[in-house]
Amino acid sequence: MLLKFKYLNSVICFCLTLAASVLPAQAQDTHKEDTKSLSHYISGVYCEGLGDLEGAIKEYRKALETDPGSSLLHLNLASVFIQKDNSAQAEEELKQSIRLAPEAVQPHALLALVYASRNKADLAAAEYILALENATKAEPKNIDIYKGLGAIYLQQKKLKQAESIFKLILNLDPADPQSRFYLASIYYNLEDYPSVERELKSAVKLKPDYHEALNFLGYFYLEQDKNIDQAGLLIKRALAFEPENGAYLDSLGWFYYKKGKFKEAVTHLERAASFLSDPVIYDHLGDVYLKLGNTDSAKLNWEKSLKLDSQSAKVKAKLLKLTNHGK
Repeated sequence: MLLKFKYLNSVICFCLTLAASVLPAQAQDTHKEDTKSLSHYISGVYCEGLGDLEGAIKEYRKALETDPGSSLLHLNLASVFIQKDNSAQAEEELKQSIRLAPEAVQPHALLALVYASRNKADLAAAEYILALENATKAEPKNIDIYKGLGAIYLQQKKLKQAESIFKLILNLDPADPQSRFYLASIYYNLEDYPSVERELKSAVKLKPDYHEALNFLGYFYLEQDKNIDQAGLLIKRALAFEPENGAYLDSLGWFYYKKGKFKEAVTHLERAASFLSDPVIYDHLGDVYLKLGNTDSAKLNWEKSLKLDSQSAKVKAKLLKLTNHGK
């Protein structure tokens, strides 16, 4: 199913937001009585603001010479190295910052970002959990903190842990549509389909322009072979917000397939494939072309699907059946 939640990107963005939001409080870490260190710190911030990253590194290092116990300075250095795409050096500075201030939020959050950007999901989750534990002590009702953790659990396929996090968020804010949406995705993976429908309908009710939820609910109905006409309306509403979204176009193409309008289905599915290369889209195209009697195009698209997802038993079976039928 083409949901495209981009959990990992959401986590990375949230880590940056979290780090920035609490940075001023951590500035107390600097030793204000040390005017020389403070002067270099201010100069480093100024250089960083101008985009002079090398100048910022130089100033922060000078500040550390007179204030080696400042976790904030190591944190600022790490931020600069992240901007320079030097993740190894950023990781080293963040570990130094954590050693000096283990109860701080930002170093753990940014280290989670670094690990996540290097596809080290387990390490990212461990650091983010530490950031969460520290953050909740200061802000026990900040639902954004919990959302970040829930997103990491989703990215790791730890569905039960993610479910508990989003339920916790809804205890704090029952009117949060995003948590309803994420719960729906969890229940979809757990094959708890009545709960999928319940949560998606709640999400759309809370936020009528929530196009991700509109598409999800529409496609879900198509998969369940129910409310087909309503599904088409939901998907079209989603497309009104993002007319070039490949996932939404795929959903619309599949709607026309369910309605038996195969030529319209091909038009929308081919357009979906022009925006998004995804095994589900090519699988759908194979099904539609087979209905139109174009076995060559069906075979071609199923082969494309398998190139992107070689483990799909369903597509393998379709190709085998088509091949045996042609003999």
